[in-house]
Amino acid sequence: MQGQIVGAAMVSHHPGLMQCEEFRRLQGAGEDSDLIAGYARLQARIAAARPDVVMIFDTHWFTTGYHLIDGGTHYKGTYISDEMPWYLHGVPYDYRGLPSLALEIEKVSRERKGYNRAICHPDLGRQYPTINLVKQLRLEHADLPVVSVSSCQNCEWPAFLESGEAIGEAVRRSGLRVVMLASGALSHKFNNIDWKPNHPRIFHESNVSRPENIESDKGAIALMEQGRHDQILARWDEEYRRKPWEAFGAHYLQMLGALGGAECRARGEPLSAYENARGTGNIHVWFDPESPAAAKA
Repeated sequence: MQGQIVGAAMVSHHPGLMQCEEFRRLQGAGEDSDLIAGYARLQARIAAARPDVVMIFDTHWFTTGYHLIDGGTHYKGTYISDEMPWYLHGVPYDYRGLPSLALEIEKVSRERKGYNRAICHPDLGRQYPTINLVKQLRLEHADLPVVSVSSCQNCEWPAFLESGEAIGEAVRRSGLRVVMLASGALSHKFNNIDWKPNHPRIFHESNVSRPENIESDKGAIALMEQGRHDQILARWDEEYRRKPWEAFGAHYLQMLGALGGAECRARGEPLSAYENARGTGNIHVWFDPESPAAAKA
């Protein structure tokens, strides 16, 4: 049986979402971030898709020379962020990997003279774009294997599409049902350390770093809703690369490459409000590759 991508999503992972509800409501002028409710909506979509494995494109796992795929059999430990250890620490994790999929991706990539490689080491460090989604989406409780993919920091953006193409072919050969999560923000410009909020609700979109970033992010979201990923790619050099998106868009571009690149017409369905996180633009958007609109493309 041929494997298939049964769901995909752009997903926010920002650390503020890992704080207690009381703190989040304090920051939200009495109301929680809609990204929290969005996790429950996304969790339901993942359950309905019945995946065998979840793949996370991790925007904090920066690698040099290769697009790496996490090939360990099992990961267990307690996570502390080296970026903000006073804020994100003491997070236990315990979940399975899926070495066979990581190795299949490397095999396909080598056939194509590409740069995807599997790393099958149980001591490989974790990053919070993976850990936060494992926790918020209850992937441990669902006993779903999780495979993370890195963001290579010394390649041009078309190489991310090529990485995704190899991943998509490996999924087809694997016989597995796969959900892909692009874990990261859209525009990724932080507010300065002494910045004063424009709006008392810290999550409000007006607190995103620049008005032009809000406009650009909303334009990209509209194109996702229309399934016009080709237009996002056409604007990449002049717009989205320059904002830039988190990890220069490695999460979205690799996911899109696996879904068919510029030919993909999977329409995005926002599962949360568009919100600020320290100046960056965040949202959850679900894509159904098996939808009638996607199938007609």
